[in-house]
Amino acid sequence: MGKIKAHELRDKKKSELLKQLDDFRQELSSLRVAKVTNGAASKLAKIGVVRKNIARVLTVYNQKTKSLLKESYAGQKYIPIDLRLKKTRAMRRRLTPEQLAKKTLKQAKKDNYFPQRKYALKAL
Repeated sequence: MGKIKAHELRDKKKSELLKQLDDFRQELSSLRVAKVTNGAASKLAKIGVVRKNIARVLTVYNQKTKSLLKESYAGQKYIPIDLRLKKTRAMRRRLTPEQLAKKTLKQAKKDNYFPQRKYALKAL
């Protein structure tokens, strides 16, 4: 098997991905045996390709899993931490717009009793 493309893997189902992953792992173990027994140079070069293929399959598998989880948690009040938006630590701790807009009773009374004055400027 040669190099596989990630876009080809995205069309496959999870079970097919797992089967392909097992095939690649089996192939890698046989290539490692060939390496120990002084196998051909072509087999030694193939080890890197197979390892990258395993990484591609795992990446696509994990992306599929995460996207399905995101869909299942969409619209719910609480979402697992790894599915939430990362942003920055400061942004996550920032007050919400509702919290920022809240006023104390004293401040609300002040604003009612002394509203912002409106001035009209005379045109020259």
